[in-house]
Amino acid sequence: MLLAVDVGNTNIVLGLFSGNTLVGSFRMMTNERKTSDEIGLLVDQFFRRLDQEPAAVEAVIIASVVPHVMPALTSAMINYVGKKLLIVDDSIFPEILYEGNERLGADRSVACDAAAALYGKPLILLDLGTATTVDAISHDGWYLGGCILAGLKTALEALTAKTAALPRVELAHPGTVLGMNAVSQMQAGALIGYLGTIERLIQDTRREMGYGDSVKVVATGGLAHLIADHTNLIDVVDDDLILKGLCMMYDKYLLQSATE
Repeated sequence: MLLAVDVGNTNIVLGLFSGNTLVGSFRMMTNERKTSDEIGLLVDQFFRRLDQEPAAVEAVIIASVVPHVMPALTSAMINYVGKKLLIVDDSIFPEILYEGNERLGADRSVACDAAAALYGKPLILLDLGTATTVDAISHDGWYLGGCILAGLKTALEALTAKTAALPRVELAHPGTVLGMNAVSQMQAGALIGYLGTIERLIQDTRREMGYGDSVKVVATGGLAHLIADHTNLIDVVDDDLILKGLCMMYDKYLLQSATE
């Protein structure tokens, strides 16, 4: 079995794979103050919930964009799982092709790699989380560029933090852009306004890629369903894309190791 770990700015997501099958996943808040023992106990509970034993794990593969969490996390994995750790961009690398020296973060690299393998190329990948990223992959697997903007929830939280009179609101579609109270007006501005932004980015990305409207658009991340439910420009939502990508990378790592 393989334990895949996606360390994001808001959450750490663990996925346990038997072969290529995701047995179960577990999400916990990203908190650099957590000790290795605190993380280890949560990991132990995850295994117990799935009725699995850490001893059955062959290896642990990690993609992280939060360096400060890694010492406690890696220590927890060594002490509570006790198997080899593979770190994306350190032990193994994605296959997306880049021009120049700069590379994407581990999460975006893994997601692009997985989306291209699972859904074909060319493609546009949206990751809708704490930040929203848009990435474009050509028909032959080259990374064509992308953009980054504040995530929907991040933007809404910034608005309420900077305005004393505006309340915190649920992220929901109000049904109209012309709200009659502060809550519905904020929801309209946040969600409908954000939908407009995402649709414009998709349209401009398609135009710059030069493949027309046939380019498939794949979305992942915690807010992917909320956005995809209100636009017809997103073709696929895959909640487990990064975990699947980590599993695929581990398979490639094994194959490469066997031929060396």
